Amino acid sequence: MPDEGLGKPIGQWDPHDLEVHPAGTATAAAGSAARAQRALPGYVRRAHDQALAEAVGDAAGGRSRMLVLVGSSSTGKTRACWEAVQLLAAEGWRLWHPYDPTRAEAALADLGRVGPRTVVWLNEAQHYLGHPQAGERIAAALHTLLTHTDRGPVLVLGTLWPEYADSYTALPVPGEPDPHSRVRELLTGRTLTVPDAFGKEALHAASALAQSGDRFMQDVLTRAHAHGRVTQDLAGAPELMRRYEHGTPPVKALLEAAMDARRLGVGLHLPQAFLIDAATGYLTDDDCDQLTEDWAEAAFVALARPVHGKQAPLRRTATRPPRILAPTTTPVTVSGPVFRLADYLEQHGRTTRRRLCPPASFWHAAHTHLTDPDDLRNLATAADHRQRLQWAHHLWRKVSDAGHLDALTDLARMRERAGDRAGAEALARQAADAGEASALFSLAWMRERAGDWEGAKTLYRQAADAGEQLLAPERLWPYGLDARKPRVV
Repeated sequence: MPDEGLGKPIGQWDPHDLEVHPAGTATAAAGSAARAQRALPGYVRRAHDQALAEAVGDAAGGRSRMLVLVGSSSTGKTRACWEAVQLLAAEGWRLWHPYDPTRAEAALADLGRVGPRTVVWLNEAQHYLGHPQAGERIAAALHTLLTHTDRGPVLVLGTLWPEYADSYTALPVPGEPDPHSRVRELLTGRTLTVPDAFGKEALHAASALAQSGDRFMQDVLTRAHAHGRVTQDLAGAPELMRRYEHGTPPVKALLEAAMDARRLGVGLHLPQAFLIDAATGYLTDDDCDQLTEDWAEAAFVALARPVHGKQAPLRRTATRPPRILAPTTTPVTVSGPVFRLADYLEQHGRTTRRRLCPPASFWHAAHTHLTDPDDLRNLATAADHRQRLQWAHHLWRKVSDAGHLDALTDLARMRERAGDRAGAEALARQAADAGEASALFSLAWMRERAGDWEGAKTLYRQAADAGEQLLAPERLWPYGLDARKPRVV
């Protein structure tokens, strides 16, 4: 006779015990009391929630149903199931999550005892349906449960990754074994796809939650609004932080070098050689003494392991050409592998490291390995602001040596601030002679500072004639050069 006491009332379950991914990065102390206090982000309903609601409504109305949500890692499948069964919680339904001693063993042993008004919770259903010995027997037991009216109503909810669903539902090759025949029959008409990303309406609803004070949504939309992978970001954030905070010294050094690179203006794709050389300065002397020959390789392997949502703290990636190539575009050559820092860790670095200056190894690695002129120019400016003047000089010089004349103007201004007026004018003149119109303005400003009013006026005119439209006479001399009043710059 069925046991109506299997499982426990839905309202007594902690959603995290049903494998709803925690969100946020709070590291509360272990224990059931601390876990019960962990909040979930506000829920955004999408198209699949309507189908789920219909299945729940059928079950509440007395008809047994089964639905398996199919989607990639951390797309919100388990959370959707949890939200859906809240209607049944209000009606006193129970929920049974078979997992002890193993999922397959628990399901096989007790499916025959499931009574009416019970939700059978098969999260990560591959552990049940894909079990090599028990999977087909579990599928048969579920079929019996769903089709015997005296056992119902029951609701069976499960989740699967697409690769598992494809494997179980694929038709067999003639003449070869059919290991999932009962599973295939059970899943037919009972799967529901969950999309990888939020659509426009879902993002709008998420934004409304953020505006109403949902701190999780406020945080995640700063990163995920463009690509819509909201649930993946929410699910992956805690593990990304754990990987960083508890990583080995080489792991933390590589991540901090990547964080500093991104916050100071380096592009998404970080060359491996740059990261390795930069990371050495983030290690203590004791850490360096303990490094093995393969420390970098081991650290990159550890950082490439994905967390929820198929994110990795630092993953290898491929550069892609611009979508629109101008005829004069000169491609930037990057030799060797490149890596991308997880968006969440990038944001964390911008917040927590904003007052920190990278070590000398960082600037040296940037000068040695980076080639993109925008990256180098951004780092030169960052070095200048942080009083790393020698590195600013070397980085701007590298940009100028690559043919970008505006960097000579930056060097000239730096020399002028240091009191080397002759050196500054020489650099500005070099840029002006090579056709850099803005250098004429710098020269004019230097001449004005030196008291050479006629020379300054001539250079301002030349700059305007060369196309520096903002240097029109009425903008250049608010006090009038003839009045011999230094211009406020």
